[in-house]
Amino acid sequence: MSERPEDAGAPNGTTTVAAIGDLHVVETDEHRYRELFAEMSEVADVVALCGDLTNFGKTKEAENLAADLLGCTIPVVAVLGNHDYECGQPEEVARILAAAGATMLDEQATMVNGVGFAGVKGFIGGFDRGELGAFGEPAIKTFVDESINEARKLENQLRSLRTDRVVAVLHYSPIAETVMGEPEPIFPFLGSSRLANAVDRFDNVKAVVHGHAHRGSYRGTTPRGVPVYNCAQFVVQSQFNRPYALFEV
Repeated sequence: MSERPEDAGAPNGTTTVAAIGDLHVVETDEHRYRELFAEMSEVADVVALCGDLTNFGKTKEAENLAADLLGCTIPVVAVLGNHDYECGQPEEVARILAAAGATMLDEQATMVNGVGFAGVKGFIGGFDRGELGAFGEPAIKTFVDESINEARKLENQLRSLRTDRVVAVLHYSPIAETVMGEPEPIFPFLGSSRLANAVDRFDNVKAVVHGHAHRGSYRGTTPRGVPVYNCAQFVVQSQFNRPYALFEV
């Protein structure tokens, strides 16, 4: 896996991925991302959307984004983020985006150009020694169960892929390194090491992309060394003067 120079084409046998998170489309947006998706279609082979695609999970917000996605001429894979759950209808948001051609990752992985894509929203819970354990009150155990379940879904998808090149698409971060820059007290609410643990069980995962940490850091690695990219558009914009990451797998 390698990051792509601005003026270089993809080497033979590689797939170029354009990844972006935290679009936060609102009801008043009209074609806010249409030109950007057209640009991404020119420079990449697949688009990965890393959650918080809408601002409140409203139907109109999803419809606005779906209208822009219709202009995308390459495959799109996506996961939802916490904002997409706010109105209590994430299934409807996912349905609208799927109708516009996006492959919504959550329960089932997919293949594009020989590259596997597995993805989940993920959940909070903390990192490394600061990770919350399932001990004490039932509410704590329920909270931790949600984090474990998201990691389990990711692991099941990764296990289903029979390819030597896989990208994991998340919303929440799997490592603390890419949330650096956010206030340290909120680190436990930005992701969970359980996601990294799932990734590191598989040798064929070549990259992980996520969003959510708007003021985080662009690049880190899992404990086993898999590259992790924070693709929240605000982070990528400051890194490359464009709102999406571009890399080859």
